[in-house]
Amino acid sequence: MGHIHILRDFYSPVERTNRTIRIYTPDAYDHNPDQRFPVLYMFDGQNVFAHPESAVYDTWCANWAMDKLASEGRIPPWIIVAIDHTSDRFTEYSPWIGGRAEHTAKFLVDSLKPYIDKTYRTRPEQPWTGVMGASMGGLITLYIGKTYPHIFGRIGSLSATLMWGRGLFGRGQMFGLWDRKTDYWSKIYIYVGGGEQYSFNGIWLDYPPINRDFYEHLKKLGYRDHELHFELAEGEPHHETAWQRQLPDIMRWLLEDAQGV
Repeated sequence: MGHIHILRDFYSPVERTNRTIRIYTPDAYDHNPDQRFPVLYMFDGQNVFAHPESAVYDTWCANWAMDKLASEGRIPPWIIVAIDHTSDRFTEYSPWIGGRAEHTAKFLVDSLKPYIDKTYRTRPEQPWTGVMGASMGGLITLYIGKTYPHIFGRIGSLSATLMWGRGLFGRGQMFGLWDRKTDYWSKIYIYVGGGEQYSFNGIWLDYPPINRDFYEHLKKLGYRDHELHFELAEGEPHHETAWQRQLPDIMRWLLEDAQGV
């Protein structure tokens, strides 16, 4: 079993605030002291791990998924760094409408990743660094993937709120941000549940069609099947329990060993 260490007052200079960071190291990290490990950064950190100090209700149980997949040899063991959201989650994850996603991204790139690479035995190169999130966390994941493609080679976007920040033709502004294929090695996983259709504060949110449209948009930019995968899980809701159920399959595709890089 892996271990989880919690940093409760990790300072973010760009945001001028302290953050809580939860760091999972796989079992192999302690047993193989000469081995270096890839790193996956995940948003909504308090919902990521099965742990007594995680959210009171359902979580992704990402540590259990990694323990099982790595022990079975399905994927290499990864370090997982989970970043708790603050009290103003929508603002910190939004690139638009007065959001501060730019600052959240800079914190990850300029402060957190250098610390993790210095403190832990990581594989810091782009193909061995991933970012993942769901809902608004999926939105900022796509923002970071396009803004920093030279740093993050693996992009896991689950149930992204792509309708946030309307752009041309009523589509979310993320379509405009992803205006061309990057020049870097990539693995991009787009997931959405078929049951993710509901009203939020009087606004109808329909996740399946816009996430499929974004996948088709990336295909038109030139991403091929080995670089891009889309999954529509019939009946699955917009909830941590759904992401928990889907995570092992997502990890198997997104975090598989990369040959020749």
